[in-house]
Amino acid sequence: MRDHRYDPLFEPIAIGPVTAPNRFYQVPHCSGMGYQRPQMMAAMRGIKAEGGWGVVCTEYCSIHPSSDNTPFPHASLWGDEDIRNLNLMTDAVHEHGALAGVELWYGGHSTANMYSRELPLGVDSLPNDTLVGMPVQTQAMTRADLDTFRAWHSAAARRAVEAGFDIVYVYANHGYLLNNFLSPQFNTRCDEYGGSADNRVRLTREIIEQTLETVGHRCAVAVRYSVPAEIDSDPDELFEMFESIAEIPDLWDITVNDYNLEMGSSRFVKEASNQAAVAKIKSLTTKPVVSVGRFTSPDTMLSQIKNGVQDFIGAARPSIADPFLPSKIDQGRIDDIRECIGCNICYAQDALANPISCTQNPTMGEEWRRGWHPDRVPPKHADETVLVIGSGPAGLEAACTLGQRGYEVILAEAGTEMGGRINSESRLPGLAEWARVRDWRLGQIGKLSNIEVYPDNHLDAPAVLELGMQHVIIATGAKWRSDGVGRWRSTAFEGWDRSNVISVDQILTGFLPDAGVVIYDDDHYYMASAIALKLRAEGIAVTLVTPQGRAAGWSYYTQEQHQTLKAMYDAGIDIVTDQGLNYSRQNKIGLECVISGRESEIEAEYLIPVTARIPSAELWFELESRAETFHANGGLTIQRIGDCAAPGIIASAVYTGHKAARELGLDNKDQLEIKRDRVVVNTT
Repeated sequence: MRDHRYDPLFEPIAIGPVTAPNRFYQVPHCSGMGYQRPQMMAAMRGIKAEGGWGVVCTEYCSIHPSSDNTPFPHASLWGDEDIRNLNLMTDAVHEHGALAGVELWYGGHSTANMYSRELPLGVDSLPNDTLVGMPVQTQAMTRADLDTFRAWHSAAARRAVEAGFDIVYVYANHGYLLNNFLSPQFNTRCDEYGGSADNRVRLTREIIEQTLETVGHRCAVAVRYSVPAEIDSDPDELFEMFESIAEIPDLWDITVNDYNLEMGSSRFVKEASNQAAVAKIKSLTTKPVVSVGRFTSPDTMLSQIKNGVQDFIGAARPSIADPFLPSKIDQGRIDDIRECIGCNICYAQDALANPISCTQNPTMGEEWRRGWHPDRVPPKHADETVLVIGSGPAGLEAACTLGQRGYEVILAEAGTEMGGRINSESRLPGLAEWARVRDWRLGQIGKLSNIEVYPDNHLDAPAVLELGMQHVIIATGAKWRSDGVGRWRSTAFEGWDRSNVISVDQILTGFLPDAGVVIYDDDHYYMASAIALKLRAEGIAVTLVTPQGRAAGWSYYTQEQHQTLKAMYDAGIDIVTDQGLNYSRQNKIGLECVISGRESEIEAEYLIPVTARIPSAELWFELESRAETFHANGGLTIQRIGDCAAPGIIASAVYTGHKAARELGLDNKDQLEIKRDRVVVNTT
């Protein structure tokens, strides 16, 4: 039963001509599905409506072929086929009583149109500004082009009505066309659409009014708009422009104009960090306001409503981590909420042009193609027992899911602390929220009487065989290499076994060097920078060396590379790029330029290679060699999962644990098949 304190979160609220059933609002967010995978997208959004989100919106939805973001999947409303595809989503959302919203989008200089090959229109002739950075520019919009753009937007809005949407967006932020018109940095026009704040906001005002005229009888009109996080500084006059249009649309969807803050990872940006700007906007309009803040705490959500900061609780990442977050609050199941950890793996997948996934929610993206539900698993196939060895992210997820299916499960952990790699990694600077991966699963396991947990219990092959369990799942993790083998090196470097070469595992278990260190990063994600910041906080001199052209390269995709680099520079960490590791001799570290081949040396007492990992699969190999004995004693299956099978990110470990548990005992091909959205060619 719901705690009545949270009743305000479940109040219906009007948005123009439509009414949201509650205040939980899944704002538009990328999915990596778009028009290419309409059934995946529809099922994923429908699950959120089932989970209690009162409003569920699309990703960015192109209004015309000249706004094409290939290779990144986006929605589109170019023609009748798009109407049919998006109607799959609106039907799925409406089935559960939620409103469906569509974010109409025109990219301007942020699109290169590599698929459509159309010329992109822009406020001026500006170079392409995207991840791929194509050497093309926009066509500066003439008066005729402005009329054409208005017609495209109206046509897309009409298609949105036909597709069954309840809320139609005007998209005026994130560096796209309308945002470029608002910005004095990009808008240097000398006509009535450039110059003063009133001129720069003119096109946005016209599009809002036009969209209201087109769909206002049927749909609400929302506007996505950004303002400075520092509310006392407004060089672009964004607050002034807002005041001139504050009462026109039916709803405002507000972000801050620094994407590193809006989409910041939990390493650098905490819950509700940008709400001062939202509160200021709320004070300037009588219309409903929604904004995000990576809200995971029901109390924080409630405070946003009660304090008048905003009218809806906007969410992207928390709705991915737990599509049933609203329902769990409604049912009084607060401790069942899978809280977002802010790792931004969801964002990284989309930035790599893939369907999004989630560290906390392994069913994200699998709702249609595998038929996985985030809050339901199939019952056990038989009265059989399962032994899970290792309590890292893969083992915990496997044990938890198997227990929910109804199997009798033993979870054995060699260490005294459950959690595996989560324990040490969540103690690194900025990563405390990652402990939620461990804590949520332990909390769920603690509610299940059919799971027995045995920490401080090291099992070898004879002990496993003696237990006589029918299924054995090995999740014993991996160890970091110290020999430098990784992406750049395929063999060990000279001196890798010297006493001054410190492994990542030694650092993670508490070892602190007593002199300066070189950290060699051929991993390119968070580990090297997190260790560097940890050691600098202890007063140790640190130089980070990487063979890439910029440190922490893969964290670009998780939207944290800039903040990672800034944090390291601010901490006084020296960064050396384009250098591979050759040797360690006394206090000399030998390097080689990966471009020119020139060799050099750098002085340091210690070297910490952050490269590849080796699966800790000794037990698996030993059991495989005794498979005949295992089966003779009634054993059925032995498998390894997570880092023990293939070291990777935590999300991959959780996924493999969930997949192994969900598919245990299933031999029906249809149950195991991955469905794909396919183009079907009509040859008649």
